[in-house]
Amino acid sequence: MSESAMTASGGGTGAPDGSDGPGVLRRIAESNALMGVLAVFSAAVVGSVLILVADSEVRTTAGYLLARPSDFLHAVASALTGAYSALVRGGVFDWQATTTARMWRPATETLTVSAPLILAGLGMAVAFRAGLFNVGGQGQIILGAMAGGYVGFAWNLPAGLHVLAAMAGAAAGGALWGGIVGVLKATTGASEVITTIMLNSVAAYLLAHALTTRAFIGDGTNPKSLPVGASAQYPLLLGGPFRLHLGFVVALVAALCVWWLMERSEFGFQFRATGSNPQAARTAGISVPRVTALVMTVSGALCGLAATGPVLGTQHNLTISIAGSIGFDAMTVALLGRSRPLGTVLAGLLFGALSAGGTTMQATTGTNIDIVLVLQSTIVLFIAAPPLVRAVYGLPAPGSWKRRARRPDATDQEA
Repeated sequence: MSESAMTASGGGTGAPDGSDGPGVLRRIAESNALMGVLAVFSAAVVGSVLILVADSEVRTTAGYLLARPSDFLHAVASALTGAYSALVRGGVFDWQATTTARMWRPATETLTVSAPLILAGLGMAVAFRAGLFNVGGQGQIILGAMAGGYVGFAWNLPAGLHVLAAMAGAAAGGALWGGIVGVLKATTGASEVITTIMLNSVAAYLLAHALTTRAFIGDGTNPKSLPVGASAQYPLLLGGPFRLHLGFVVALVAALCVWWLMERSEFGFQFRATGSNPQAARTAGISVPRVTALVMTVSGALCGLAATGPVLGTQHNLTISIAGSIGFDAMTVALLGRSRPLGTVLAGLLFGALSAGGTTMQATTGTNIDIVLVLQSTIVLFIAAPPLVRAVYGLPAPGSWKRRARRPDATDQEA
């Protein structure tokens, strides 16, 4: 087969073994980044179908589709345009607002909501790359909120020091909860999936009990803690009209630290080696039990630090629902980001925009906000099944060019 024909079929030169390597288009088609983009696009298609099904005008015009198809097409266009424009206006930029501050407030809300998602997603990403599946982000966030919140309202420190102490307390609470799982896994082989799920429930009940004690609620009777002191609150980055706080900067700094940890440090190499092949790592002299315990501790610390978003940044007190669904959404964020810091940051921003824009979409168009949850769940479905995405869009499997190179006769016959 000629070189030009191989190039046209997606091949190219320059493979280490001297064989034809994949061309630019093939490398793009096999990339994980494209899988993420297609997963989001596919979820948007599914969401569009649900929006149309839920729209009363679309259903009505569908009843006489053959008689007046233009009515149906107009209803479809109006429903989709209204829903997705409202989603953008609520999560990115509101061009219908009357003031500049209101126009840009959706973007700041997205950044605010995404901060804890990014931090918890980074915690999940560290565990995933080390071969561990941390399902305990919810419990680790709760323990982080309890520890950080207690430092915030019970201690009396100068402003800058108080914020740092509350952050350290939150990270320590999450690290403790994740470290328990790591030690159990390292010493007894207990499944981290089961132990983290169980500890999620334990953490929820601990918080419920804490909110009945004088140490957390003072003389109050409502299941709501004392307010975090002003000296322990994250400062606002853009002033009063916006809720964006220092927690978003903390999330970006944490992403840089995780990148350095996983890509440039000795511990990161041990984490990745253990995740790739524990037996080979053990043969190379790496203590797999120690790495397991350390990975879950680091993962828990990042999840605990995520609790500072609502506790120190927006809500300023503890409630039963302080963790929301951050711990579970963080798993999706890490999966969509392919457990890489940059990908996790971008995925966190996407989910933050969906969360912030979903409320506006419901208020403006009447579209149920649960459709946003369907979008998120569908993204997970497609991310978890790359062969399905490749089959739907007719994309080649990774490394398929190598298999074709080993069968030159078959390749010539196909050509």
